[in-house]
Amino acid sequence: MSTQLQAADFTAALYLLLEETFDNVRGIYLDKGTSLFETLATISAAEASIPVGGKCATLAAQVKHIAFYLDVLDKAVRSGQFEANDWDRIWRETDAVTPAEWEGLKVDLRGSYDRIKALIVDTPEWSTEMQIGGAIGVIAHTAYHLGEIRQALCMLQPE
Repeated sequence: MSTQLQAADFTAALYLLLEETFDNVRGIYLDKGTSLFETLATISAAEASIPVGGKCATLAAQVKHIAFYLDVLDKAVRSGQFEANDWDRIWRETDAVTPAEWEGLKVDLRGSYDRIKALIVDTPEWSTEMQIGGAIGVIAHTAYHLGEIRQALCMLQPE
């Protein structure tokens, strides 16, 4: 029996965790109804425009930041070039959003997510530490921001 992780098993696990995080909870680590897209569906543009805490970004900025990470990962894995990026730009530039802008951010996020799903399917072998780290990191990073968003909702939408 081989002790190496097979590429197909890694890809399947990665895809499963990505889906759990974004839109299809199976109970691996999220509770039913708490995926990112399910959570975002409950947030209005007005709520997405409120900075969470004294120095924190808006929920709209959180969503734009997640999409940015997905896009950076897609480009880096496909090109093999892991370049420096201005990660703070979104935090500086994203404030209040109109209802149309909020819907647009969610549509953009869905497009970024779909490209990452295609990347996983298109990548038969995850051969470098940067590729593997980026792929695992996108799940951990998104889960972190999902937690921040859900925590903010506790303050914005008390029961």
